[in-house]
Amino acid sequence: MAANFTTGIKNVVGVDFSGARLAGANAWLATVDIVRGQPVRLARLENLGKLAGTDERAVVLAYLASLISASASTAWAMDFPFAIPIEVADAGATLDTQLQAVADFPGDAKLFGRECVDRAKLLGDTMHIRRLSDRDARTPFDCYHYRIIYQTFHGMRNVLRPLRAHKAVAVLPFDPPAAGKTLVVEACPGSTLRRLGLPHNRYKYTGRGPIPRHLKPNRSRLLAHLCKAMEITPSDKRIMERNAGGDAIDAVFAALGGWHGITHTDWNVKHADPRIRAEGWIAF
Repeated sequence: MAANFTTGIKNVVGVDFSGARLAGANAWLATVDIVRGQPVRLARLENLGKLAGTDERAVVLAYLASLISASASTAWAMDFPFAIPIEVADAGATLDTQLQAVADFPGDAKLFGRECVDRAKLLGDTMHIRRLSDRDARTPFDCYHYRIIYQTFHGMRNVLRPLRAHKAVAVLPFDPPAAGKTLVVEACPGSTLRRLGLPHNRYKYTGRGPIPRHLKPNRSRLLAHLCKAMEITPSDKRIMERNAGGDAIDAVFAALGGWHGITHTDWNVKHADPRIRAEGWIAF
């Protein structure tokens, strides 16, 4: 189901995103070349903090937005929720009104998440409501869960909102698909791993010291899959082997899943659906 609007795309960048105060430390970019007629190739695997020259969140995310707006012939697969469920958003919400609401919110990400919970509780006996796409993609968390809200809040505020000023950037499915534009889609590495039948947990390590032995089998399976799916240099393979948090691996799977979702989704249909056009759709 490859779409005509993707014919000019030459690479896809998977972004393993972080909304933490020192976001650059654990945010990674994986640039995958997808030139037709040539082998798929991992061209670059880079830590975003090193590229930006700091790990500080505001600087790192502004740098990321500038990279996207300046890119051409590129699709970006971003690992953070682009919007919140219509049930907890303002009535008649669009992507742009949601982005403005997040920009105007007087508190931090944690307080924003609590407000979403309060809105959900007013509707019934559940605190957490998933978007239609969250259910389809079987995401690990809803988009305002306490473990993901910093990614949602700062991804919307610090990355998507400034990108809306750039008409050459199309954020799917909120914008209609169009040839010649830089494409931006929401990705979820965990959902991609589920789709591929690969381990989606027990490969990340957030402690100190060497990666524990019990995490290595799943990590080895993931690396073996990637080495079959694309050309990877020995140095980039070592980076993924040694990156304890698994963020470098996630960036590559964000790229693969994002591209699969871009080319196997009818984005015109998604854009025409009022609910999906308001809360987004995950490419995985």
